[in-house]
This record gives sequence, C-alpha cells and structure tokens, in this order.
Amino acid sequence: MGRWTHYDEDDYRLPEGMKRVGYDADTQKYSFRDQDGVYWEGPEGAEFGELRRVGEESDTGADLEATAPTRADGYQPLTGGGYAWRQLLPFFLIILVFLLLVFRLVSPSVFKAQPKPCAEHSRPYTIKSGDTCWEISKDYGTSLESLQSINPAMDCATLKPGQGICVPMEV
Repeated sequence: MGRWTHYDEDDYRLPEGMKRVGYDADTQKYSFRDQDGVYWEGPEGAEFGELRRVGEESDTGADLEATAPTRADGYQPLTGGGYAWRQLLPFFLIILVFLLLVFRLVSPSVFKAQPKPCAEHSRPYTIKSGDTCWEISKDYGTSLESLQSINPAMDCATLKPGQGICVPMEV
C-alpha cells in the first residue's frame, strides 16, 4: 500500500455514514449517499465543499450568465470599485509628463531663473561665457572689492554662464 493511498478515499473527510457514489461530468458535481439512502451533491466544480440534498433549490440564485444586464446599453457595470481608473493612471501620467516636456521646449522663458533682486544703487547682471570678475568691474567702472562686497556668496573662480550677480553703480 502506498504512502498517500489513504487520501484516495473520502472516509477521512466525510461525515460518518456518507459515501461518494458518483461524479457527473456535465454538471461537474460529485454525488454522495448517506446511511439513510438520501442523495447529496457537492458544489459545482469542487471536490470539497458544502453538501446539499439533491432536489433542493440552490441558494445561489439564478445562473449568472443568464441574468439580464443591469444597464440599458446591455453591458454589466464594472466591479471592483474604481479598478478601471487604476489601469489608466500610468497612461495619463505618461501623457502629462510628455505635455510638460513639450511645454518646456516651446516656451523656455517660463522656466528661466529670474535674476535676483539687487540692492539700491546696483543693477543685475547675468554672467556670460568668458566673463571674469575683473572684466565686469572694469566694464562697469567699479572696483573689484565693491563688486565682491555687494555679492558676498560669489566666488570669482567659479563663475558660471547664466549666473546672476549685482553690479554696483557709481553715483
């Protein structure tokens, strides 16, 4: 006798006196008979489950495929409580990112950094490629010390094109 042969029988899981007597392949239901000779059947498509007497009405109601649709256009309403939008959300996010990139390319002036506000008696200046602190102070007729004093965070060794600074105006 094999190691798992006791699982081929129903004695270990059926109530005392119940015996499996058949299987209907059309309805996919197992049939059982109790010690009084009353026939019982299992749920459709399941070997295990709650048994009910043969001839009793099913408590599950009508066939789900044969029920009339609940909407006027003939379709069943979606189940799952908002499942449809969860499937479409990544698609709409990709569209949104694409539109933001197109908007950025079409109108780059909207995303340009605004020059920092300068104090009184000074004007804003945007660094261009090749500019040095010495050349800027010479072009605007001011000293290098006054240019550095009005821009304390500016490092003359690391000027970047597009960087905004304030240039003092001589009064």
